[in-house]
Parts: sequence; structure tokens; C-alpha cells
Amino acid sequence: MNKPLMAKATAVWLVDNTTLSFKQIGDFCGLHELEVQGIADGDVATGVKGYDPIASNQLDPEEIKRGEASPTYKLKLKHNPAADGEEKRRGPRYTPLSKRQDRPAAILWLVKFHPELADAQIAKLVGTTKPTIQAIRERTHWNIANIQPIDPVALGLCRQTELDAAVQKAAQKKSAEGGVMTDDERRKLVSTETSLAMGGEARLPTAIAGLENFRLTDEPEDQQPERELDADSFFNLPGDDDEDDED
Repeated sequence: MNKPLMAKATAVWLVDNTTLSFKQIGDFCGLHELEVQGIADGDVATGVKGYDPIASNQLDPEEIKRGEASPTYKLKLKHNPAADGEEKRRGPRYTPLSKRQDRPAAILWLVKFHPELADAQIAKLVGTTKPTIQAIRERTHWNIANIQPIDPVALGLCRQTELDAAVQKAAQKKSAEGGVMTDDERRKLVSTETSLAMGGEARLPTAIAGLENFRLTDEPEDQQPERELDADSFFNLPGDDDEDDED
């Protein structure tokens, strides 16, 4: 569902000027019902000026009347031909000015911990350009000595779900091309519980491996003579008999 422009400011206006329910406003503006309640209580969007969706030609007054008459009615956003295809736009996302200085750190983190990601995927995740990514990969960036790798999710440049989806897609492409994934790359694609459960099959220690097929003679097993073993025989090391002879 498309959201109105300045969704939070629109929610502020609807809270102040209509009797719509919190759920109706939340569904229309793409916000959680509790977040709308926080706006009404003054705990959320403090200082945000309301944005009139009627004056901006995003909502008809009749829609508001229908919503106020029925709490289950869902408001419909007016069709804007200029917005067609906006949800399918491809390419680097817009990054706020306050976060653009963090992009090199995020790129370095992705290059270091997810080398399977293509430049186009990194560019889409953090909103950067391929020349910048290439400069960081080759360590020719002008500020490379001062850049520290930081998770782009922690920096707020992308969501964890978007990063996981990109990693999964890169892994599938690598597998389809016949590439062999390393253990570290494989662990990144599974949860901690699954990773811990991926231990190898139980095997015999190297020192006794193969003794299960050991035979005393070339005769069949059912015809081999039984060998009496005693505890002392296990402690007679090669060379012990020679020492006894010298005594």
C-alpha cells in the first residue's frame, strides 16, 4: 500500500483534525497503532507540524467522513499519476546528509565480512556509487587509513532484512555458478543454533582408526585363534625386551 507524503506529519494532522481511530490513521499513514496513540498523547512526533492531506490533494474529505462514520473503514489514498512506478525504482537509495559520512565505514564492513556481495548490491544497500566501492576494495580511497568497518544496520543505512536478503541472493548466485562456499560464508547464512548443530559425523580417533578391521591372520574371522590378552601386554613397549636382555 502506498503511503502519503510526509506520513508522520499527515498522521499528526489527522489526529488533531478528525475523529478517526488510531488504527485507521496508522493503516493510512503506514504507522503502528501505538505510534499514532503516542502522537495523540504527545510522546511521539513532538514539534512536528501537521500536514494537511486534503490541501495536498492526497485525501478526499468524503473519505474522512466515511472513516469517521465506520471504524472499520480503510481510507484510500488518491491516485497520483506522478507517483506511478516509484515503488519499483531501482538504483542507489537516497541517504540523508547526516549519514553520508558513515557510508565508507559501512562499505568497508560489507566488503570485509560479505565479499560475496556484488558492487551493485552494496550500492543499493547503502546508497553509494560503484567507484567509491571499488576504491575501498582496492584500498585507494583518500581516507582509507581512518575508516573503520561498521555494520550498516547499526548505522541505520539499511535494514537487517534487506542485508539478509542480499546475502542470500549472492550465495544462491555463487552456488548456481559452481562456486564453493567456505565454512565462514556458510555459517553466515544460518542461525546460531543451526550452525552449532552442523558438526561433522562422529569419527574414531586417528590413533585407533582402522583397527575395527584389523585381523590377526589372513584366515577368516571365524577360524582365527582367540588371543589371550593381559594388562601387562599393553605396557610392553618396543625395546623393553632388549633392556631385560641387557640386565
